[in-house]
Amino acid sequence: MTNSIPEIRDADFLFVTGSNTTEAHPIIAMEMKRAVRRGAKLAVADPRSIWLTEIADWHMQLAPGTDVWLLNAMANVIVSEGLEDRAWMEANAEGFDAVRETVLRYPPEEAEKVTGVPAEMIREVARAYAKTRKAGIYYTLGITEHTTGTDNVYALSNLVLMTGHLGIRSAGMNPLRGQNNVQGANDSGATPVFYPGYQLAEDPAVREKFGRAWGVEQSSTTGLNLNEMMKAMGDGRLRGMYLMGEDIVISEPNVGRVEEALNQIEFLAVQDIFFNESCRWADVILPAACFAEKDGVFTNSDRRVQRVRKGVDAPGQARPDWEILLDVMRRAGLEQPDYQDVGEVYAEMAALSDKFSGISHQRIDDEGGLQWPVPTPDSPSTEYLHKGGVLRGKGLFVAVDFRPPFELADPEFPLVLSTGRTLYHYNAATQTRRSEGLSTKQPESFVEVHRRDARRLGLEDGQLVDVVSRRGRVRCRAMVSRQVRRGAIWMPFHFPESKTNYLTTDAGDAVTGTGEYKVCAARIEPVAGSEAKRVFPGAYAADVQQNTPS
Repeated sequence: MTNSIPEIRDADFLFVTGSNTTEAHPIIAMEMKRAVRRGAKLAVADPRSIWLTEIADWHMQLAPGTDVWLLNAMANVIVSEGLEDRAWMEANAEGFDAVRETVLRYPPEEAEKVTGVPAEMIREVARAYAKTRKAGIYYTLGITEHTTGTDNVYALSNLVLMTGHLGIRSAGMNPLRGQNNVQGANDSGATPVFYPGYQLAEDPAVREKFGRAWGVEQSSTTGLNLNEMMKAMGDGRLRGMYLMGEDIVISEPNVGRVEEALNQIEFLAVQDIFFNESCRWADVILPAACFAEKDGVFTNSDRRVQRVRKGVDAPGQARPDWEILLDVMRRAGLEQPDYQDVGEVYAEMAALSDKFSGISHQRIDDEGGLQWPVPTPDSPSTEYLHKGGVLRGKGLFVAVDFRPPFELADPEFPLVLSTGRTLYHYNAATQTRRSEGLSTKQPESFVEVHRRDARRLGLEDGQLVDVVSRRGRVRCRAMVSRQVRRGAIWMPFHFPESKTNYLTTDAGDAVTGTGEYKVCAARIEPVAGSEAKRVFPGAYAADVQQNTPS
């Protein structure tokens, strides 16, 4: 995030796209609600009707996978009507001419035919965004989980740059990270192309610096991203895997292929706090301590590094992750510093990464959470990025053209399936399904079907159905809903007994490898003799009805 979570409440315009914020990021959604109550305008671009659309000024209910058409059409309006901030761009950005030439080929009337969003609504939202000083963009997996995810992000970035909504409070470009501390994991180098602090692995000077610090020559070859790893495991190029806090047979796309690959792999170690589905393939299981049983830091979506302090002892043989990893390194014959605590581990990372050089456990204890970059011990926390000028010198425009999703609906598979999360469960539900209250609220999987599609298929609400794609078949309950568009269906992926990701395609984004969880072709088949059953007992069913527009 370029900006901070507390700044949201002071924004005058919020553009939320590809994010069911109230369910996936409820704390951030509270700030959005505060802003709207204060008078901020809210535009939501999402194929589904979600809670935020109830309070939105505009719901841009686009067809799944048509984000670039919508965003380029908004840019078309801004350029055609002269709403771009020319002075800011000349001082702070480069490459605008190519973007201008591209977006002029995306008029709102043509965008309406592709996306389903009315041309006049596209114009209204584009004008409101361009003319409002404190206007922020907020997005998450609904933007990135496409084969064109990087293009989608570039298109959003172009909107920010052409309007000068960068380097000021309550504005900017704000990805809402999907899991706790995923920002911190990336910061510390848990990617195939970066060392800690986003230092490029392909840079010889960077490799030399880390090789000198660690006493081991660093490879000049970058690693595989997650999607590539799954495929490499299947064809024998990847022979061993070490999983930490990730249940890949629930969360990875085309999971049937992942399971086949796990049957062939030579060695699998799983380090986690509970026995999960992937543990069934493990040769070694290393029990880890949970957040309340260890010390360390977590980093928020808005780059805020905060202390985590041990509250209770870990049960049985469970140990903090850093202690387990240190033992593994020692037994592998690596001579590493004899860390006494996690503060020393973080101090090493800070010493090697300018963004974190001024952060330490002691300083966080004294001052509270710090937002990087904090280059020196005397540097203040950075509330928002690019103040006084773009960090790279010039913001880079990148022209993108629309490319269709990898798989489109056809007569055999006439529906478009998207997947996502719900309020009551989290990711692979390794933790949340162990909570009796949460499991009572949402006990089983379901598929949302538009009521007209349900009538055409002869489905009743709560009826047992099979959802089928080219990769697999999953059985669950039908939820006849006004939340989805006609021709679209939606499923959560939290339930091991009904693995939604048997259905999804593992076609990935060309840059990041992220799978296209949000678009795949599917059909629904009623299960003969099955009786309708209420999918959501208790309050949640009422919540769905109350918050769903007609």
